[in-house]
Amino acid sequence: MLRLNRARPYIVLLLWLILAVAAGPYTVRLGEVAQAGGDVTLRETTESAQVERLLNPAGAQAALPLAVIWTSRPEGEQITARQQQAARQIVIRLTGTAGAPVLSQDGRAMTAVIAAEPDGGAARLAAVAKAAASVGGTSVHLAGPAAAQADLDAAFSHTDGTLLAVALGGVLLILLLVYRSVIMPLLVIVSSLLALAVACAVLYALARADWLPIDGQTQGIVFVLVVGASTDYALLLAARAREELAEQPDTRRAMTAACRATAPPVLASAATIACAMMTLVLSGLPSERALGPAVAIAVACCTAVSLTFLPAVLVLCGRRVLRPPTGARSGGRWARPARALEHRPRRVWAGCLVLLAAGAALAPLLAPTGVPLHQALPANTPSVAGHTALVRHFPAGTASPLVVLAPAARSAEVRDRIASTPGVAATAAGPADTGGRAQILATLSDSPDSAPARHTVARLRSSLAGTGALVGGQSAQLADLHQASVDGHRLIMPLVLTVVLAVLIVLLRCLLLPLLLVAAAWVSLFTAFGTAALLFRLVFGSSATEPAVVLFSFVFLVALGVDYNIFLVHWIRAEAVRHGTTVGVSRGLVTTGGVISAAGLILAATFAALTVMPLLYLAQIGCIVALGVLIDTLLVRLFLVPALILDLGPRTWWPARLPGDRRQPATDSVPRAGDPSRAAASTPAA
Repeated sequence: MLRLNRARPYIVLLLWLILAVAAGPYTVRLGEVAQAGGDVTLRETTESAQVERLLNPAGAQAALPLAVIWTSRPEGEQITARQQQAARQIVIRLTGTAGAPVLSQDGRAMTAVIAAEPDGGAARLAAVAKAAASVGGTSVHLAGPAAAQADLDAAFSHTDGTLLAVALGGVLLILLLVYRSVIMPLLVIVSSLLALAVACAVLYALARADWLPIDGQTQGIVFVLVVGASTDYALLLAARAREELAEQPDTRRAMTAACRATAPPVLASAATIACAMMTLVLSGLPSERALGPAVAIAVACCTAVSLTFLPAVLVLCGRRVLRPPTGARSGGRWARPARALEHRPRRVWAGCLVLLAAGAALAPLLAPTGVPLHQALPANTPSVAGHTALVRHFPAGTASPLVVLAPAARSAEVRDRIASTPGVAATAAGPADTGGRAQILATLSDSPDSAPARHTVARLRSSLAGTGALVGGQSAQLADLHQASVDGHRLIMPLVLTVVLAVLIVLLRCLLLPLLLVAAAWVSLFTAFGTAALLFRLVFGSSATEPAVVLFSFVFLVALGVDYNIFLVHWIRAEAVRHGTTVGVSRGLVTTGGVISAAGLILAATFAALTVMPLLYLAQIGCIVALGVLIDTLLVRLFLVPALILDLGPRTWWPARLPGDRRQPATDSVPRAGDPSRAAASTPAA
């Protein structure tokens, strides 16, 4: 909204209120279409997908394995024949087929793996647990993919409200400290909630139409990003509006000028984030492909609300809400750092690089080897307890064995090769032949979703090469997913850097500075990885993570790291065009120091809210991105980038040369007492 007449704020506000009423319920309803575990469909060329297609030619949603474990009570007693018979009858009643539970080698537990229909959910598992509990003298546990999926569904169904409350609470606290008033923070929160409601409504419609699958991971990331980005854009607009109001009394004209000045960096910021995230559509994993468009839609909603709804509300509220400063100021708390940078720019950026390099040296500690789900879920969930009971008495892969389809004529040879493969604990014949192929079940010694299990799958496929056998099942599927994720990252990461660099070149109309900004974002990214890896080892005892965590953190930190530099450098360039690069850096730093630092703290706080999510992967993403944003805000943007620009001088804008650098530079670059410079009245706090 770049021009405000008397009627337009009322019209804009009315339209947004109508949209808010229509979209509001979808903030809650988005969880109805969100899948906790996400889509794990693989490309048809993978072995696991071929096995799935042969076993399930109709393409119906396959049942998930569910392991029922009976352990003796009191612990240490032997399972009796009577208890085995009772368990056998329960298995027959649950499955409709004859089957006997498997007794553990120590004789203190028995287990049966049954199929749990995916549409049964928690009710089906509760019925199984109730039936299994009728075996006297035993304790019952449920484990396997079906039990883990039920725990994921239950966890995500209760955390969206908690996540939003934590994120908004952190934002509100920081805003109260920044503005030292109540009305302005509440208006910013309302604009964030409005953007979130509209984004959720759009995503709900797309998910309902099966155009864009949404999972709990995407939902959580969208929540925190919308709150953080909307608040950041609101801070920039409000700061510029206060600056304009200090020079002219008319609120509408001041807000029009503020919108015109704020729109270019906000639009460039949104375009950078959206374009960087859209590169995820090239991923081989559906859950990663879906996140890109979802975030792009969310950022578009944030931009629309920040440049239309918020200006209209601020105009109607008047000057008292923004509280423009009066009287002369000496440049505020950022004047002294700006002067220090002018005198020793090379020493400053060299010192920053040393600090960043020290953190980046720890980046190899972050190991994207994967984290088993029983380690990623909270320790008190039933499926984790079931897994613990299972591995105490049986091989860890009992709940979800590999399925090998071998030519019937070579089934004996294939089974011998499987049995001799390290990591395979046991083999058994499958239920029936499939299209002239024999089914062989292979139970692994390790958890199906662990790195050792993936290595076993690789060894098994190598051993069976030339036999015509295909290896499928959960472990094989997860191994193929992991490889697809790694292959996609090799394409997406360089593309993200290229896209961000192109946006910066278009915005700044030069080549050297965009290269420096992308390089600075790259270095701070690895510093965040190293710092987070050290923190994970100290807190969790392990720095292992998922490849998707590295990818998502990479995309967010590159986009958001450049994002704040866009705000800074856009301001520096505007001042440098008139006064030269040296003056432009000092005035840009003084002008943006308060508002962008506050914006960075808010965005870090919103991503840190992901640590309340019940899945380790999301908590790791939140921690890495929060650390990266703080590093970029407090070190890269405040010191490294301004020092580099000061050291390079007019060469910063190569191959262009700004008009201000052709004239004699000003002798006093930082506003002093009595200086009427607009930069002196731009901090967000009163």
